[in-house]
Amino acid sequence: MTDRPYTDDDLRAEAARQHRTATDDPDFSGISERMEGHKIASRGDFQWDQLGDHDFDTAQRAIDDLLGDAADVSQWAIGLGADGLQPSDEHEITMNGDGKAIARIHFAFEPGMAEEMRTALVQGIGEAIDDALAKEYAP
Repeated sequence: MTDRPYTDDDLRAEAARQHRTATDDPDFSGISERMEGHKIASRGDFQWDQLGDHDFDTAQRAIDDLLGDAADVSQWAIGLGADGLQPSDEHEITMNGDGKAIARIHFAFEPGMAEEMRTALVQGIGEAIDDALAKEYAP
């Protein structure tokens, strides 16, 4: 027992709750303010606030919808940070069925892990999934 009246798990749970609260009901006007002065990734140096009013408003509404529909990964995100892991944007496995994603695995790694090791880990898991599915659905 620690000398604190709460545990590390209590801290993580509260942090996850607050993380989710921050994205649960996004401030619509705040979205607009955060877009101003930021580049559109596919447009080089072109910024969101350089769009015409209609296009800017349409983009702002789409971003609001994406934020509102975002999966609650708060507990996962807090746990990754507490463990010192960094999520990878380059490593994921998506399983499709009937023309849509039915499952997705995202990865997080220790910052010093070599790229070759990351790739080997993801490929190994992907191959294990393929083997299991082949056995399950073999004629």
